[in-house]
Amino acid sequence: MKIKDIRELSDEELAGKGRDLAEELFKLKFQHSIRPLENPANLSVLRKDIAKVKTVMTERRSAQ
Repeated sequence: MKIKDIRELSDEELAGKGRDLAEELFKLKFQHSIRPLENPANLSVLRKDIAKVKTVMTERRSAQ
């Protein structure tokens, strides 16, 4: 997900997206502990997307 797309989301959508990404990361980590993932790079992509969402949320809080 690109930062431009994340910045276009509203505050509520941003919070929901963060929760969804965190839940998806949790599920992938759990699956990876049971058996190897086909594409383990997805874990780092999800972590980076979560960081982008949190960064935008922090920027908006600081701007207020």
